[in-house]
Amino acid sequence: MTDEADRIDERVELALDLLANLERETLPLPDVVDRIETVTTDPTLVRRILDEAELRGLVDREDGRIRVRRGSYISFESEVVAREGDFDCRRCGATISTGHFVKFETDELGPFGSSCVRTVLGRE
Repeated sequence: MTDEADRIDERVELALDLLANLERETLPLPDVVDRIETVTTDPTLVRRILDEAELRGLVDREDGRIRVRRGSYISFESEVVAREGDFDCRRCGATISTGHFVKFETDELGPFGSSCVRTVLGRE
């Protein structure tokens, strides 16, 4: 496998971890795509992630909505790390001085601002 293929596979796994840990039971498809786009904005890869999530039984798709089938939630106390520095939020692009990073089994995702990390995880 090439380095690029490995990086793509890692992004797919990271996005699948994110979907498996969403705190909302159902979300409109555009909201799910918004979360996936924190990992990749490549439309082909977004589609692959959605297809793989369904194949693995992580989500069900119906009428433009995604229902999360597995529900282990991220603990803000132990799985979200805040770091001081100069960052751009991975979701909204805002300049932030405190970046919030979500630790998954496969990798870490971030930085996010304080409200965007809650949105990405489905808490808002």
